[in-house]
Amino acid sequence: MSWRKQVEEIERKRARAQQLGGEDAVKRQHDKGRLTVRERIDALLDQGSFQEIGAGAGAAERDPSGALTGFTPANFVLGFGKIDGRPCIVGGEDFTSKGGSPNEAGLRKSIYTEELACQYRVPLVRLHEGGGGSVAGTGSRTVGNPVFTPPRFRSVARALATVPVASAALGPVAGMPAARLVASHFTVMTRETAQVMVAGPAVVERALNRTHRKEELGGAEMHTRNGVVDNLAEDEADALDQIRRFLSYLPQNIWEPAPVLPADDDPDRREEKLLSLVPESRRQGYDMRALIDLVVDRGTFFEMTAGYGRGQITGLARLNGQPVGVFANDCMVYAGAMTAAGSQKVRRFVSMCETFHLPVVALVDEPGFMIGLEAERAGTIRYGVEAALAVADCTVPWASVIVRKSFGVAALAHYGPGAFVLAWPSAEIGAVPAEGGVAVAFGREIAAADDPEARRVALEAAMASQQSSVPRAESFSVHELIDPRETRPALCRWVERVQPLLRALTRGERERPPV
Repeated sequence: MSWRKQVEEIERKRARAQQLGGEDAVKRQHDKGRLTVRERIDALLDQGSFQEIGAGAGAAERDPSGALTGFTPANFVLGFGKIDGRPCIVGGEDFTSKGGSPNEAGLRKSIYTEELACQYRVPLVRLHEGGGGSVAGTGSRTVGNPVFTPPRFRSVARALATVPVASAALGPVAGMPAARLVASHFTVMTRETAQVMVAGPAVVERALNRTHRKEELGGAEMHTRNGVVDNLAEDEADALDQIRRFLSYLPQNIWEPAPVLPADDDPDRREEKLLSLVPESRRQGYDMRALIDLVVDRGTFFEMTAGYGRGQITGLARLNGQPVGVFANDCMVYAGAMTAAGSQKVRRFVSMCETFHLPVVALVDEPGFMIGLEAERAGTIRYGVEAALAVADCTVPWASVIVRKSFGVAALAHYGPGAFVLAWPSAEIGAVPAEGGVAVAFGREIAAADDPEARRVALEAAMASQQSSVPRAESFSVHELIDPRETRPALCRWVERVQPLLRALTRGERERPPV
């Protein structure tokens, strides 16, 4: 007896799965400037590393004798792979079949994606292009799930709590795929070909009697500024490259340390440019991103969510090979003030660093919470305090470098428990900036002066001198007052000191970090 016939059927199913939605559907996908899901997976992973799960899953058609006459593969592709030699799980919708709206096997594979990542404790990459549930159904004869079915998002929540999750929107993404997209530690979408929507134009028109194009409802310009996605990619190759780069800073899971790489940048490097980067004039701005690049290992700063909450800068970098989270203020946007959006951005970023035990470096130039009518309408104080509370509850090591301003309640979001605090000579520290403090405390005196403007300037100068970092250092309110050129060497030594704490955190020993 031979099993040749059955084996041939297996091969036929696998071959059909490789064809996705068929030659014509693949051509239409390419004509729209988009890759197929299999092409994306091949472009993302190390060559030859993809090991597919469920290639033979789908709907079979058979004649009365039981012979296979047709096969519709699952329109979700899933499997193991490697990125830079490190294992991961990757999955994505097949848009060439039913526009990515899941058939029964596709739905089951998509649900299994997070379970698989949690089971094997490896990062998860989702490559999204598709809609939610099909109006025509999945082809199953059953209606709904059993009442004892676990909540659909339980495995999604488990994955976010235990392994790095990175997702890309590479075409139209709506419904459940859109929900999965944003349930990630890092999201990226392509500039021209991707849209992210709760529901597409047809549903919106029927429900609200309003006509919108997909680009209006969910284009990149909107979603990179409202925080739905972190980063913008010029094309699919760029999106996949950003995912690879993001994962390079993260551990495989919360039980392993982040990957420390051999550093080819001198930890004792002193950059002369830092000595004059911050202007003496308190009203003149400077380039915080240039400062970051001068301090971290060369070429390692990977910014995230740049278009949202733009007064705050967040990203990943390395110090002497050690991955760190970087949190800074952009003084060129609202003087670096923390807005409602900036607060939410910071809270999410700090949460990710806490989850994966990444030390945080805060470069502080914080004038306080954004003020004014729009700031009050946005609920700035609520979101700002939530960010400060998230930082206060951190267990990861913090190093805070006061570059210029450190004022008000918003400043509390820049110092984790046990933070190692350095200050530059340009640092100013206090309850409120000198200008605001003088306006509140000496308003009547200024108004009554013979020369109100001269009196105001004198009072502001006096208050500014009291907020100088020099007396703070002399009273040991900061650990050290440093030459700005010493910033990188000091932070690299700090990263070396906290290595035992990082190892303890990966073992689940959640203690408050020592200095």
